Amino acid sequence: METMMMLKASALLFALAAAGGLLMAGIVFVGKRNPPIWLAFGHGLLAAAGLTLLVYPAVTVGVPQNAFWAMLLLLGAAAGGGLMNLAYHWKQRPLPKGLLIGHMLIAVVGFALLLTVVA
Repeated sequence: METMMMLKASALLFALAAAGGLLMAGIVFVGKRNPPIWLAFGHGLLAAAGLTLLVYPAVTVGVPQNAFWAMLLLLGAAAGGGLMNLAYHWKQRPLPKGLLIGHMLIAVVGFALLLTVVA
């Protein structure tokens, strides 16, 4: 598959994951509870698929510098998301708002950098 097509598909998957992430953030901040587990898993699955389509060309054929930085930031956001899932959500503990905000900010910057490449 062509590199730019993979990056565009990755951006689309991240856009869908972001929509789910915004919905979950609303549930946490307005609803004062954790989002449903199926929504969190769907969000993570979409983001993981997008990350796969970003990492593969980065390590095989190379990507533009902004896409590389986007990949690093989105890997960091994925680590934060995994931590929230395994240490808090899965154990039915309230998600820490600071970690949630950090996860969101890192993901937004990474997604924005990816958009500069594919737009």
